[in-house]
Amino acid sequence: MKLPNGYGSVYKLPGNRRKPWAIRKTLSWEIDEKGDKLKRKYQYIGYYETKEEALNALAIYNSNPYDINNDITFAEIYDKWSAEKFETISHSNVNGYKASYAVCKNLYSMKFIEIRKTHLQGVIDTCGKNYPTLRKLRVLFNQLYQFAMENDLCQKDYSKFVDIVKHKEKGKEEKHKPFTESEIQTLWNNVNRNEYIQIYLILIYSGVRISELLDLKKQDVHLEERYFDVIASKTESGIRKVPISKKVLPFFEKWMQKEGCDYLVCTPEGKHFTYRNYFDSYWKPLMQEMELQHLPHDTRHTTISLLAKAEVNQTIIKRIVGHAGAMSLTEKVYTHFDIQQLVEAIDLI
Repeated sequence: MKLPNGYGSVYKLPGNRRKPWAIRKTLSWEIDEKGDKLKRKYQYIGYYETKEEALNALAIYNSNPYDINNDITFAEIYDKWSAEKFETISHSNVNGYKASYAVCKNLYSMKFIEIRKTHLQGVIDTCGKNYPTLRKLRVLFNQLYQFAMENDLCQKDYSKFVDIVKHKEKGKEEKHKPFTESEIQTLWNNVNRNEYIQIYLILIYSGVRISELLDLKKQDVHLEERYFDVIASKTESGIRKVPISKKVLPFFEKWMQKEGCDYLVCTPEGKHFTYRNYFDSYWKPLMQEMELQHLPHDTRHTTISLLAKAEVNQTIIKRIVGHAGAMSLTEKVYTHFDIQQLVEAIDLI
């Protein structure tokens, strides 16, 4: 089939090539060196595995021509997009996008128009993140492609072909993995080596979420009565008084003595921890050093397992870890435990 004049051409390159079918457009005509003959000057648009793919790509190009000499990279697209986007969203959302972008290092220097679904999927499949994080990463891809297409910087949105569903079941398998007794002993064996290992044990012997501990201010810690107040939590039932185990009380006392930060635990510079900063800089490296494989949420399941093994009343367990949402109506309305009862319960583990 002869293509219309000026439409472009599709032809097969010689040799054994993975993508032998090329599409090109005539840019101009030039007189050859002898000065007696016109020759075409071509611009190549792309290379494809089949003739059908090449014809489809040429049709797409002609319906919406784009600058194939566009050298803008993935990183530059992100910089342009984020300069506009970050002015309109919350600080926590900004941090989320930044965390997603941080795992895309293999894409930073690539021309955006040369990125394909396989490149994006490669990031998804090899970054080692859990399913909720992969969803945020896919949203970032969606946002960047929308921005690029709105500004005529690419012709096709490859982000919509990225698959994260296959990682969903894997994420479920990784949940609910309490520390074993030997693993807890490993923490105790290393606790004097690095003060940030104390945080692992505080989590295990309190049942708080990692976000609740990182956001805990010293003014909400009551050493004499041995409890602290969680005043900000992801659930209403998470707002509670949490007993301090006698086993980790010395850690609380040590962190309370540190100056220069309003929060109980802080960075070496005395700054408030964000989750990503703590997880990437302390949790993961220390886990690897001790040859352990756990996520921060595993500490809560460890607390529950230890309390259950110690035959602590189930309602008290729910009070300690903030699972009031799982309590029956009778438990919610008719039960009340003072802090001393909670302290006695946590001391059993």
